[in-house]
Amino acid sequence: MKQYKTNEIKNVALVGGSKSGKTTLAECMMFESGVLSRMGSVDDGNTVSDFHEIEIERKNSIFSSVMHSEWRGTKINLIDTPGMDDFVGELISSLRVCDTALLTLNAQNGVEVGTEIAWRSLKKHNTPTILVVNQLDHSKADFNVTLEQAQKQFGSGVVIIQYPYNDGEGFNSIIDLLKNIMYKFPAGGGKPEKVPIPADQADLAEERRAALIEAAAEHDETLMDTYFENGELTEDEIRKGLGIGISNRDLFPLFCVSAKQNMGTGRLMGFLGNVAKSPGEMGGETTVDGEELPITDPTTTLFVFKASNEKHTGAMSYFKVCSGEVKAGMELVNLNTGNKEKINQLFTLDGKNRIPIDALSAGDIGVTVKLKDTGANQTLRSKDDGKIIAPIEFPNPKNRAAVLTTKLGDEEKLGLALNKMASGDPTLHHEYRKELKQTILSGQGDLHLQIIRWTLDHIYGVQVEYGVPRISYRETIQKPAEGYYKHKKQSGGSGQYGEVYLRIAPYYEGYSDPGDLKVREKQEIDLDWGGKLLYCNCIVGGVIDTRFMPAILKGIMETMEEGPITGSYARDIIVYVYDGKMHAVDSNEISFKIAGKQAFKQAFLAANPKLLEPVYKIDVLVPEENMGDVMTDLQQRRGIVQGFESQGNYQKITAHVPLAELYKYSTSLSSVSQGRATHEREFLEYSIVPGDVQQKLAQEYKPEKEVV
Repeated sequence: MKQYKTNEIKNVALVGGSKSGKTTLAECMMFESGVLSRMGSVDDGNTVSDFHEIEIERKNSIFSSVMHSEWRGTKINLIDTPGMDDFVGELISSLRVCDTALLTLNAQNGVEVGTEIAWRSLKKHNTPTILVVNQLDHSKADFNVTLEQAQKQFGSGVVIIQYPYNDGEGFNSIIDLLKNIMYKFPAGGGKPEKVPIPADQADLAEERRAALIEAAAEHDETLMDTYFENGELTEDEIRKGLGIGISNRDLFPLFCVSAKQNMGTGRLMGFLGNVAKSPGEMGGETTVDGEELPITDPTTTLFVFKASNEKHTGAMSYFKVCSGEVKAGMELVNLNTGNKEKINQLFTLDGKNRIPIDALSAGDIGVTVKLKDTGANQTLRSKDDGKIIAPIEFPNPKNRAAVLTTKLGDEEKLGLALNKMASGDPTLHHEYRKELKQTILSGQGDLHLQIIRWTLDHIYGVQVEYGVPRISYRETIQKPAEGYYKHKKQSGGSGQYGEVYLRIAPYYEGYSDPGDLKVREKQEIDLDWGGKLLYCNCIVGGVIDTRFMPAILKGIMETMEEGPITGSYARDIIVYVYDGKMHAVDSNEISFKIAGKQAFKQAFLAANPKLLEPVYKIDVLVPEENMGDVMTDLQQRRGIVQGFESQGNYQKITAHVPLAELYKYSTSLSSVSQGRATHEREFLEYSIVPGDVQQKLAQEYKPEKEVV
C-alpha cells in the first residue's frame, strides 16, 4: 500500500444510533472504492468492522473499528463507532482524531435516542458533521419525517444536498441538488444512470436548490456578491461555500443512501473527497501547555488514541501521526513516561485485518503492536522536548458494582485482566477498597459492565459475579470531648502499664487551640482517605515520656481506620494528649498504644459523632417532557436540585445526590425518559448523613462487628 501525503487524507468518523446502519455504510464505502471484493452483512456476522465475537453475537458495534477506503487519489480513513451511550468512550476517542463525522439517520425511525446522544458528542467536540439518511429502501422509510425531525433537532443549518425520488420498497432514485440531476440505480445497486430531474419534481427541486445555494453563499462575501449579481453559483462555488459552513459547524449537508443496496455511497464519498477538510487544513494538535503543535513540524509525533489487548495479537496501539512521518523501525520516546519505544511494525487497518506499510505521513491513522509501556492518551515523539499532546477527556463513570470471582484463587487473575482492560478503556475504573473489602468496578452503564463480565469470562477465563457496592462513609465529631484510659496488665515478669488523658475537638479551617492547654508540639497529618488529623503533645512535667507519643498516635490511627460508629474511616479531628502516667518497669509502646486507642474511642463516642457520606454533583440532560418524572425520581433519592438550564430541546438539571442513592441510577433514568436522558456525575463533598440513616447504618454494623 502506498504512503499518502497529508493533503490526500480524510479522517472520518461514522456515528449515530444503534441500528442506523453505520457498519453497513462502512462496508459499502469499502466495497464501492474497491478495497473489498464483496460486501459482508451484520446479520451474517462477516463485516469488516464488527469482528469481535461479542459484536457478532449481539449484532451491534461495541468497539470502535478503524478501516480505510480509497477514492480518486484520496485515502479516507473510516472509524465505525458504537451507537450506545454505554460505549461513549469509543466515540469520544474516535472524534478526537477525525476531522469530519458522518451522522447516520435511520429513515424508518428518524432522529432516535442514539442520534441525539451522538449529536451531543459532536457538538461538544465541535466536529464538522454531514448527515446521511440511510435505509431508504425499507418499507417504513419516510424521508420527509426524518428531514423534519433533523431540522427541528439540529437547527436551520441542515441543508438538503439530496432527497429520494421514491423512498420505500421501490427506492432506486436520488435527486441531487448540487449536481442538479437525478441518479437512477439498477436493481441491486451499483453505478447509477444520470437522468434529468422528473417534471413532477421540478418546482420542489428548484426551491430546495435555491435554499442550498443561498446557504452556501452566506459563508463567503465573494460568493454572496456573485450570488446577488448572477442569481446563481457554479457547482465549485457551492462546494466552496459548503466547505466553509461545514468547517464552522454552521451547515450540516444531508445526503441519501441505501448502504445495504449500494445506492448513493459513491456520491457521498465523492463529496468527502472534494469538500471535507484534510488534517492539514484543520490545524495542529494542542499540547498540555496550551500551545499548538503544527502538523508541519518535522519532528515525528504520534498520539495514541486507543489501546487494546486482542486475544491473538496481544497489545495494539492505535495512533494518529500529529507531525512528521513515522517509519517502521523508528525509536520514539513516550513523553508521558520517559521510556523509549520501538515501532517494529507499522500497519494500516481494515477491522481485524492489518495491512503492513513502511511509513505514514502526518495526519494519517495507523496501528502498531506490542509496545512495552504505552497506553491510550499518551504521546510518542522522536525528540524528548516535552511537547505532550493534550489528553482526551473521558466522562466519569456512571455505574458501580462490586466484582467477586466465583472461583477461589482467581483474584490475582482478575486484577491482571482488569488492568489490561482498563489500559484500553479509559472509561472503565477499578480498585480494591480496603475499607469496603470489595473490588469496585465502575463503568458507563449496565450494558458496559455486562460486556466487561463477558470479556472477563470469554477472553481472560475469569468468571465473576456482581454485587451491590458498599459506600465509603466517613466518621467525624461535632464537639470537644475528653477521654481517659489506663491499661494495666500483670502476668508474671514484666507487665504492661500506660495511662492516657486526652481531649479531642473538630478540625476546621481557622480553628483555635483551647486556652487551658499548652501545645508543645503539633503534628499535622493529611489522611490518605481525605481530611486531617492534628496530633498535639500537651504533656508537661514528663508524665509521659516523649518516646511513647508515637505509640499513642499509632493507637489513635488504628481507631481512625475503623471508626466506632460503622467501621468507616474517621477524619478532621484534633487530638490533645495532655496527661497520663508511666511505670518505671512495665511501661512500653504496646501499653501506650492500647491506652491511646481506648481513650480516643471513649472521647469519640462522647463528642457527638456524625457519619458523613459522599455526595455527588450530577448534571441530568433530559427532554422537557420528561422533567417532572426525573425531578420526582431525584427527590426520592434525597437529591437536592440546584438549578436548571435550557440546552436546545433539553433541560439540564443540576442536583446534589448521595452516592448511596445512585446505585443503578443510569438504568432508572433511562426507564423514566424512554432512554433519551443521560447524566454525568462527579464527586462533590462529604456531607452529614440524616439521623435516621445513621442510626440504621450503625445498627447494621453492630451485629456484624459482634460476629467478628
